[in-house]
Amino acid sequence: MGTFFHMAVIKATEVREGLPQLVYLLPVGGLAIVFLYRITKTDEDAGTNLIISSIRTNTHVPILMAPLIFLSTCITHLLGGSAGREGAALQLGGSIGAKVGELLKLDEKDMSLVIMCGMSGVFAALFGTPLTACFFAMEVISVGVIYYVGLVPCLGSALIAYKVSLLFRMAPTRFSISQFVPALDLTSVVQVGVLSALCAVVSILFCMTMKYTHDKLNSLFSNTYIKAFAGGIFIAALTFILGTYDYNGAGMGVIIGALEQGKANWYDFIFKIIFTAVTIGAGFKGGEIVPTIFIGSAFGCAAAPLLGMEPQFGAAVGVVALFCGVVNCPAASIFLSLEIFGSEGLLLFAAASGVSYMLSGYYGLYSSQKIMYSKLKPEYININAK
Repeated sequence: MGTFFHMAVIKATEVREGLPQLVYLLPVGGLAIVFLYRITKTDEDAGTNLIISSIRTNTHVPILMAPLIFLSTCITHLLGGSAGREGAALQLGGSIGAKVGELLKLDEKDMSLVIMCGMSGVFAALFGTPLTACFFAMEVISVGVIYYVGLVPCLGSALIAYKVSLLFRMAPTRFSISQFVPALDLTSVVQVGVLSALCAVVSILFCMTMKYTHDKLNSLFSNTYIKAFAGGIFIAALTFILGTYDYNGAGMGVIIGALEQGKANWYDFIFKIIFTAVTIGAGFKGGEIVPTIFIGSAFGCAAAPLLGMEPQFGAAVGVVALFCGVVNCPAASIFLSLEIFGSEGLLLFAAASGVSYMLSGYYGLYSSQKIMYSKLKPEYININAK
């Protein structure tokens, strides 16, 4: 299922890139998404947060979430909404896993494990990163606690899904930056530390903007049809004003430019935050991780030369540090660097993850995520991500 979803999103993106004017139909797409959720009587806000909560509290996950998020994400990408794929991956995998658990009549503890396996599998199929997928599923639920009971089943699920995606010739996400990685010394460690600290600030800004925009749009528009339509108009109008389609969809052009060519405008990350916050806040579907990769790569690429770093390496550090800052998963972040950038510079990427995790506060993209332990001292706090 993850492979077919990947293929569908790629096809939707190809169609939009061939006919970029489709972005002006985004308001209509918003109406269609709201209609799909209304006609199936599914909560429009029941997304990744529901999947995360279900693992801790055994909350029911409707199977209808799978086809709804599949279609809604494709509509969002087809018409130029700024979103990623991992939110859909977690919901798709989680809802399928929950249904399998119901059919097998599993108890609530085994049900949680099956949902985690579903999350790992679809995530791995989409990004081609089985280790990251496995540890992300185990780590994202409760920050400071890793559900190691899921290591073997989640890794098995991720590896199988990854292999299936390769059989369908789905290229995994990989970037070659080894020639830009500096030697491991005091200078490079300090440079990475400073850039990672800046990325932690950007991660807080991103999370705060996402939450503020969501709450503001809900207060302005009590009718979800009007909210989605207004959000679509805003994205279409801003696209027209800026005269570029760089911030629509996943924005892979900017990501590739930053990581492979060392080129990004200093303001790219700001506009991507705005586009993504309005898209998701208005009710369009997708995810925030690919936009996070965009924001991190663009910011890191632009800031790196100011610190005496190669822009390509700075972009890579930005990806890892920002990912860690918004999902609060340092182990998964380190594995992400290993799988998409290779082993060169692994210790520097580990340092980037550590600094960003420590300084990003208790913010996160998923409000149902529990932060069990303080990031600064050995203290049990048990709070929800802001």
